[in-house]
Amino acid sequence: MATKIIDLSETIVPNSPSEPWPAKITYLDHRYGAQEMRERFGVDPKDLVYSKGLGWSYEFLEAMTHTGTHLDAPWHFHPVVEGRLAKTIDEIPLEWCFSDGVVLDMRHKKPGEFITIEDLKAELERINYQIKPFDIVLIMTGADKRMGTKEYFLQPGMSREATLWLIDQGVKITGIDAYTWDRPFSSMAKDYQETKDGSCIWPAHFAAIEKENCHIEKLANLDKIPRPFGFKVAVFPIKIFKASAGWVRAVAIIED
Repeated sequence: MATKIIDLSETIVPNSPSEPWPAKITYLDHRYGAQEMRERFGVDPKDLVYSKGLGWSYEFLEAMTHTGTHLDAPWHFHPVVEGRLAKTIDEIPLEWCFSDGVVLDMRHKKPGEFITIEDLKAELERINYQIKPFDIVLIMTGADKRMGTKEYFLQPGMSREATLWLIDQGVKITGIDAYTWDRPFSSMAKDYQETKDGSCIWPAHFAAIEKENCHIEKLANLDKIPRPFGFKVAVFPIKIFKASAGWVRAVAIIED
């Protein structure tokens, strides 16, 4: 059986215009590494015969846990979820992170619009699929094609009701190929300024206070998955102590 692996992850790029809190990366090259080897081992770099005088290279990364493709833990939403202390990223069951995937195409939705229960049901009917417990549901908006630009933030977002509906189907992990699971910050801020209704702010994230759920943000390449279901998804997060999120190298696994 042939297996194809599709990368669903964005690259963490320093000073990206698509990150409100962009990463900073300090690159230390092999020449710098040779000088460190001099300090560590007392070796003259010219005596590094295997590497012709060069040493190791490495990087320092300064980035929030929500930079790049990442999995949000319940702790990101609230300290208490379903009446219990919320899980941090190092407490997420690994069984949730490898399961059957389904892609729901929402590329017809405009920036700032809500993705509703009706939208999800219509797409499921179109692809003739019924969500089952522990499916990893991936929302395709096409925003990933604008990564690296300020236009990346022009996206639709999930409604609170649609989020709760997915959780009610037994889904533990969802994902989206856009900056945020909710609508853009600008859309939520505009609605709040016009109405002073606090329910406009982060409704899809806050839905997971009522019913436990994790979601992946900043996915990529969902359009490269050759079918809307019938594949596996792996989204294991980096294990960071008591953190609200962890970076993910998300992949789809296609078996023919």
